Amino acid sequence: MSNERLSRRQLCGLLVAGLAAFGLIVSGACAEGKKQPKKAGKVLMPIGDATEAMDTLYPFFRLAEEGYEVVVAGPEARLYHMVLHEVPPNSDVKWDLTQETPAYHIRARIAFSDVKPEEYVGLFLSGGRAPEYIRYDKDLMRITKHFVKEKKPIAVVCHGIEIIAAAGGLEGGRRATTVGKCALDITQTGGVYVNEPCVVDGNVVSAATWHDYGTQFFKIFIQKMQESAKK
Repeated sequence: MSNERLSRRQLCGLLVAGLAAFGLIVSGACAEGKKQPKKAGKVLMPIGDATEAMDTLYPFFRLAEEGYEVVVAGPEARLYHMVLHEVPPNSDVKWDLTQETPAYHIRARIAFSDVKPEEYVGLFLSGGRAPEYIRYDKDLMRITKHFVKEKKPIAVVCHGIEIIAAAGGLEGGRRATTVGKCALDITQTGGVYVNEPCVVDGNVVSAATWHDYGTQFFKIFIQKMQESAKK
């Protein structure tokens, strides 16, 4: 009986040791993974209530994988409500172009008024309904105009075009894409609307919607930030 107990104890000990070793391997792998990307700089992501979740969360994590610190900013440093936007499936309401449902929350670490744009290597303008009202924020306009003037990399998706348009960043015939219903935000502010999934014009890389993230959109934006950092 004692031998049986000893065997069980040994088995339990081996099991605990094995799990501990497995935990060390996993944590070590994660730690190693964190060390691989070099600190590449900070990317500013302006958002507000009703920012689109897919527009926002994918770049938030994707850019971090490349070693960038994605700093979420808002009119205030607080928690914001995100939404999901999609074309209504089999909708009988023909005039309803977008179906909106509640999504996750995201916290802005800093208010627009406290942002020093010279500290950032890139600007990512996500979509949703948020751009409709945050484009009236004078500090967000100050920030965006800095990136336009200094020709620093700007990525924009969907309704995010409303922000760069309001800041005068498309004047002079700059080419860009966006969701179809926002084409006027480009053309009425001096830009040229291009009906393509991804469009590049100088320092501005635009995607029509988050469905177009699978194009060269992120690759080009990251490459432009890398090239800008060498100047």
